[in-house]
Amino acid sequence: MHAIPTLDDLASDPMTHRFEDTFNPPGLTNFLGAAQVDHDLVAVRSVNFPPLGSGDTISGQLFLDGRFLRSLGVPITVVWRPDRVIRSARVGELEIETTTVCPPGETAVVVDVRVTNHGGEARELRLGLALASAVAQPAEPWLAPVPPSDANRLDVDRARGAIVGSSPATGAACVQGFDAAPALIVPGASAPADSGADGAAWRGEEIHSLSRLEAETRIEPGATWRIGYVQALAHAQEQALETFDRLAADVPGAVRAAEQLWARELTDAFTPGAGATSGSLPVLETSNDALRELYWAGVLGVLWFRRDSPDGVLGRSYDTLMPRYWQSTTFIWDYSLSSTVHALLDPQTMRRQLEHWIATDIHTHFGTEWLTGAPVGYWYSVNDFAMTRLVRDYVRFSGERDWLDRQIATADGGARTVADHLGEWATAWRGLRGRHALADYGGTDNLLECVSSYVHEVASLNAMNVWCMRVAAELAAVRGDNGAAAELRVAADALVGDVQELYVAGSGHWAARQPGGELVSVAHAYDFNTVAMAIAGDLPDAQRDEMVAFFARELQSETWMRALSASDPDAAFSNRPDHQWNGAYTAWPADAAHALIRLGRDDLAAAWLPGLASSAHQGPFAQGHFVEGIVPAHADRGAPKGPPQEPYLMDWACSSAGAFADLVIQGFFGVDVPFDGSAPRATPRLAAVDPDARLRGLVVAGRSYDVSTDGIVASA
Repeated sequence: MHAIPTLDDLASDPMTHRFEDTFNPPGLTNFLGAAQVDHDLVAVRSVNFPPLGSGDTISGQLFLDGRFLRSLGVPITVVWRPDRVIRSARVGELEIETTTVCPPGETAVVVDVRVTNHGGEARELRLGLALASAVAQPAEPWLAPVPPSDANRLDVDRARGAIVGSSPATGAACVQGFDAAPALIVPGASAPADSGADGAAWRGEEIHSLSRLEAETRIEPGATWRIGYVQALAHAQEQALETFDRLAADVPGAVRAAEQLWARELTDAFTPGAGATSGSLPVLETSNDALRELYWAGVLGVLWFRRDSPDGVLGRSYDTLMPRYWQSTTFIWDYSLSSTVHALLDPQTMRRQLEHWIATDIHTHFGTEWLTGAPVGYWYSVNDFAMTRLVRDYVRFSGERDWLDRQIATADGGARTVADHLGEWATAWRGLRGRHALADYGGTDNLLECVSSYVHEVASLNAMNVWCMRVAAELAAVRGDNGAAAELRVAADALVGDVQELYVAGSGHWAARQPGGELVSVAHAYDFNTVAMAIAGDLPDAQRDEMVAFFARELQSETWMRALSASDPDAAFSNRPDHQWNGAYTAWPADAAHALIRLGRDDLAAAWLPGLASSAHQGPFAQGHFVEGIVPAHADRGAPKGPPQEPYLMDWACSSAGAFADLVIQGFFGVDVPFDGSAPRATPRLAAVDPDARLRGLVVAGRSYDVSTDGIVASA
């Protein structure tokens, strides 16, 4: 088996669904923006290339012989690859297959449509599309979950057979049409954004009549007919028309170009000095299919979110979600969960991103967006820990310890070194204490959002304060301040006892203390994962065993896990599958397996890998997957992705999937890169996985290393 993935290696299983199933349609990107296919054979939605937005507008819905395809109730089968989405269905004697891509370097989507006549006679066919246009280009930062859109003026370009939508406010344009002359073209009615004129007001939205395109053909028995659909966005109408013309001239060529782009990107990600990124990932050689698949999924789950927009003020950035929500936003928390991959794959971008965050007030937002650099959202209480982890990982893997002396001015105007900032994050918890010894981390919005009992003094982040102070102590010692290092270590050791006050004796899980002192039991995976990362070595063996037993009994499933025990009273609070009873967030299974290793049960983590890997066959890991059995599956294996609509609100992919690559590198291979710049170490735990597995080309401080059961050595 080859060690660098091909496009077919990463392809999803065939996923078959019908209209209104709990199915999350796949997304696409070309590093400029993103798009999502819809519950249809041609339609696309959420076509957004910041600063060009079209919200969650759906366009290109298919009509066959004048009838709306969805009304036929036919099942649609979808296969995703990094470069394309293939959709297919059988309608009577017709087989329809479409290939959708985001062409490289273009703010556009194309769909190559092929219709085969399996009947015994020639057949006339009318193929129509319902088109919508809502392109916008606001000057303001994108601060809402759904990208901006605008009521468009609609015109017909009869020479091209295209519908031209444009934003009266900004001039942004969207041109849509076939790559062949249509038999029919009917513009929809334009409606002002502030009224229901020419449209129907429904549930507070403006529903405008859609434009229509229709092509006609005659297909002989056994023959295949093709036609292409192009949707091109641009800052101005002239640019949009040029893009449309360029793509409509060769839609199959655009499909091939997307394939070539992604094949090259996958190879470059594992090749030092190649490609667009400033680093590379080590190559994994193993006979364990599950280990390999999860590692590749972890790498792809970060690479997929790279954004190289010329309109971003930060240069290259990495989005957190796609393709539906929070485009152009990078969440500190999610970025930190893929910290190892960022540090190896693209350290220069990571450094620039960290410097930008340090310059903001990380106690007032959950991330920033890259169009303007503006802060987004409310405070996530994880930020101090997340930033500590990110800075530590960047310095460890890059070897750039001099960066710790870099002065960075902050939102309050005071310039301090990166090392000083890290020291402040490590002890910021002291300012969050109320009547008790532990920090109060606020309400649901500051923590898990959809778990009402997981508030205030939670075990996870208070345990992480122990870890952060120990990291700060390590840094102080490296810099020669042994007195400060000793004080931090003593404080960290003392805090362990305070955290232990939250443990529910004999249960394996923890409680959250309320401001009045009440302890509310919360059987949540985040405590399991994070306490194990922070203080596993401080826990008695019996408590470690109880935690493992709790996880296996209440949270673990065959192919995924629950974030919250189904026996927890708060299970009735929400149906969001990222943090609740019915599923788990992207990174939680990877972190849980890593927690098992830290708690001494790498055998259990290894046994879980085949089930987890079966969930990696739907494209990149979603923001949340359902535990198997909760909803009907659309593929033959794995935990289904949560859908984007209420009440689930799960995006199709999330960049914290890099945690799966970290599980392989630092979990099973046991790689340990000291903060002080000394040689990397490794304590592999491969016996139950693949004793012959190897990591080749792990780059630390500019040197390449290979890791195996025998340990870590410099590459030959």
